[in-house]
Order: sequence, then C-alpha cells, then structure tokens
Amino acid sequence: MHEMSLCEGIRQVIEQQAQVQSFARVKRIRLEIGRFAGVEKPAMAFAFDVVMRGSLAEGAALVMIDLPGRAMCYDCMHEVEIMQRLDPCPDCGGGKLMPVAGDEMRIKDMEVQ
Repeated sequence: MHEMSLCEGIRQVIEQQAQVQSFARVKRIRLEIGRFAGVEKPAMAFAFDVVMRGSLAEGAALVMIDLPGRAMCYDCMHEVEIMQRLDPCPDCGGGKLMPVAGDEMRIKDMEVQ
C-alpha cells in the first residue's frame, strides 16, 4: 500500500512547515490528486488517520480534490480531458495522445492553528 508512504511524506512536509511557520496544529489538509496518480482514496484516508497519530495533524480533516486527466492530441493539436490513459481524443477520435496532467498529487493547502 503506497498510500502509507505518501502519508509519511505528507507528515514530513507538515513537520517542516510547522517549524518554518510556527503553527501547533493542523485542522484540515487539502490534497489535489490526479486521475492517473494511482491513489486509492479509501486507502489514503485510512493511511492518513494512521500516520498522523501523535502528530500535529492528528484528527485533521483530509479533503481529496480530484484533478482530471489531460492529454495533448497530436492529430488535432488540442489539449483534451481523458478518462483513461489510452482513450482516443474526444474531439477528433485520434489515437496520438500524450498525457500532460493527471498523475500529480500535491498539498493544495492546510488550515492550521
């Protein structure tokens, strides 16, 4: 379950930022997760609760924001939203697509005290 290691990385970011910005508690954290990031949301929520125990973010609300998959179509030269990596272009039906977004995961923001 790689969600556990992702949450450990989030915990490290929280601890680093707490030192830099002098906050004592995280009330809410919002994550942007791309469609192709391979993150299972139920596993992520479980891992978050487990990894954050005893930290500044223990009991914090986790909000996961879905980001669409996007690709550049080299047949029609449009950037389009796709549901699966191997989908054809929804504009022209072409098959020469290069994914350009959707595999990212990042902390959008945190509500802290």
